[in-house]
Amino acid sequence: MLVLVAPGQGAQTPGFLTPWLDLPGAADRIAAWSDAIGLDLAHYGTKADADEIRDTAVAQPLLVAAGLLSASALGEVAPGAVAGHSVGEITAAAFAGVVDDTSALKLVRARGLAMAEAAAITKTGMSAILGGEADTVVAHLEKLGLTPANVNGAGQIVAAGTAEQLAALAEDKPEGVRRVLPLQVAGAFHTHHMAPAVAKLEEAAKALSVSAPAVPYVSNKDGQIVADGADVISRLVGQVANPVRWDLCMETFKEQGVTALVEVCPGGTLTGLAKRALPGVRTLALKTPDDLDAARALVAELSA
Repeated sequence: MLVLVAPGQGAQTPGFLTPWLDLPGAADRIAAWSDAIGLDLAHYGTKADADEIRDTAVAQPLLVAAGLLSASALGEVAPGAVAGHSVGEITAAAFAGVVDDTSALKLVRARGLAMAEAAAITKTGMSAILGGEADTVVAHLEKLGLTPANVNGAGQIVAAGTAEQLAALAEDKPEGVRRVLPLQVAGAFHTHHMAPAVAKLEEAAKALSVSAPAVPYVSNKDGQIVADGADVISRLVGQVANPVRWDLCMETFKEQGVTALVEVCPGGTLTGLAKRALPGVRTLALKTPDDLDAARALVAELSA
């Protein structure tokens, strides 16, 4: 079984969209989406520097656009399940047919703006914690007032909180932890710091035309497969201020019999987690169009 996944914020790098715009029709699609949301996606994906694309209001639409564009370039795919990490859940919702591509871009534009506004209230951020026992790490974070915002599995938990709390974590690592790495994000996402964004996203979601998922959609909330389109959107909205349980998503992939996992552009993060947490599962990340032939061959093999 093939699982198609979409990465979250922090996966973007300067110029990562450049080679994709050379594909037939790609530049036109990006231009149309840019017009629809009032953001020059081509500029930010090709010419902007790291600081510009770290801006939440820019990074989130850029990631969803790249994910949709690369999946389209892959061609006809019938995955056994889809999922996305954090903002990647919106990309996955479009994969599943819950919303159309343009609606996904409009929703993520509203999400990015609302979360950027919430992040501006207090100086906050996120740090990845590598190694250590999950229970020990979570208890240590709670002692410091931090939130385990992303429980990613494969020995990785992402802590989120104020700049002072993250500085304390850097000085006082949990037992057994190898490294604490600050992430290139602009706020404490998936924590109570994002609560002001939830109401704004709820309002934006009211304008959506929603359908039931055409393929199994695995939710970050609890790793469950969600069969109702309205429930998918409700979970997307609430997830802004609640932890991402990617570990539970991967457990569901395993229960469903996953044999291969393809991560859309800018791929790499989720395939890395899968290699450690899902041994024996074939993984492929779409980083540039050069990866498309191998991905198509994998899809064709699984279809056969």
